[in-house]
Amino acid sequence: MKTFPLLLSALFFFNISAQAQKIAFVDVQEILDNIVEYKEAQTELDRIANTWRQEIAKEYDVIKGMYNRYQAEQVLLSEEARAQREEEIMNKEKAVRDLQRTYFGPEGSLFKRRQELVQPIQETVYAAIESYANDRGYDFIFDRSSDSSMIFSNPEYNKTEDILRRL
Repeated sequence: MKTFPLLLSALFFFNISAQAQKIAFVDVQEILDNIVEYKEAQTELDRIANTWRQEIAKEYDVIKGMYNRYQAEQVLLSEEARAQREEEIMNKEKAVRDLQRTYFGPEGSLFKRRQELVQPIQETVYAAIESYANDRGYDFIFDRSSDSSMIFSNPEYNKTEDILRRL
């Protein structure tokens, strides 16, 4: 029986502290989409990626041509010549896969270029959000664009426009 008043007072305290917190959300993707430098960076990254995709596609066309020639000449080749051609084709395929990984892999050139171009813009946006939160006394600001678990949000708490004005 003595724990009941203690439990009741703990719940009361939790209820008061939960009500005192200020919460808002922003749509970071919408903010980024409204920044000219971000759009330019995305365009540059798309251009680079397309160039590299075309280069890799050409290399795969070369491999396809090598394979077709090999199949056409296979019956005329000695066992040793066939093994040599197969090895050449496999080495070329490996080289193209390595090139693909160099360009598009987790630590590849595109990832590094994206960090160079986009990360400073993202840091500016996050700094503006943090500054806004500190100035207005918000305890939590959620990103609606990246958090798929936000099922409903009252538009009254959307502070995206405020952040855009701040930037």
